[in-house]
Amino acid sequence: MSAATGRRHLISIDDLTDAELYELVRRGAEFAAGKAEDARPLHDRVVGILFRRTSTRTRTAFSAGALRLGGRIIGYGPDDLQENTGETVEDTARVLSGMLDVLVARTSGPEAEMRAMADQRRMAVINAMSAEEHPTQALADLTTLQGHFGRVDGLRVLYAGEGNNTASALTLALSRYPGTELHLRTPPGYGVHPRYVEPATAEAARRGGRVEQRHDMADLPEVDVVYTTRWQTTGTSKPDPDWRSVFEPFRVDDAVLAASRAPVFLHDLPAHRGEEVTAEVLDGPRSLAFRQAENKYHSARAVLEWCTGGNG
Repeated sequence: MSAATGRRHLISIDDLTDAELYELVRRGAEFAAGKAEDARPLHDRVVGILFRRTSTRTRTAFSAGALRLGGRIIGYGPDDLQENTGETVEDTARVLSGMLDVLVARTSGPEAEMRAMADQRRMAVINAMSAEEHPTQALADLTTLQGHFGRVDGLRVLYAGEGNNTASALTLALSRYPGTELHLRTPPGYGVHPRYVEPATAEAARRGGRVEQRHDMADLPEVDVVYTTRWQTTGTSKPDPDWRSVFEPFRVDDAVLAASRAPVFLHDLPAHRGEEVTAEVLDGPRSLAFRQAENKYHSARAVLEWCTGGNG
């Protein structure tokens, strides 16, 4: 964060203190409950929306969020900036920082590129998805849990599927709440990277919680939440031509839900019914997936407000 401007970057969940993480989730839930509809902290602010990869929820959430908070937006597609002609990320960010108050960026590239964008003192940078982590998705997920259960502390979550950037961010975020359990069930060779699992395991244990990763779907634990994500992560491809057969056992169906007494279901969307989840689960009474999608908008407002110092 720049002391001169009060603007804060959000590149990783690890950038947040406990107090900041909890406040962003609380504020997102407050927006979702309609308790902050008159907030206009982005009045006279300009927000750049840079998306090099496809997006429905995240791009719309931040665009609508900025507008509803009183800001103005400038949208950039993958071919709109001079980076395509060889300008460096650092030079691009330095130029944009003289004109924008916030840059929301989805690159699907390395987190280091986001850090380079943030290496200036005038413009807040928000990671709307990098290769390693999707922090704003995790905030939307926790906002959904907070709104449904009234808490995140002590919840038990089963995550089934690829250990992608969504899973990395969720792992970091849940480990920061006392007493939570995260059971990662990921296909062999497609797990959450140890750089996230190892510190999260230690962090959760310190707070009376638990993070564990296995590469099978046997002996499923009793949980409050079952979460999955699309098998083919945006902006990536898999080298193994037979990868679908490796993922098949990790499909979420009625039997996976029945392993617990009354779990709710989360999915970050888009979904491929019949692949990572059955239609009966995604469209069933326990699914919060579409409320979760709407919460991207509410949590985006919380992030934009926080990054510009607009809420205290």
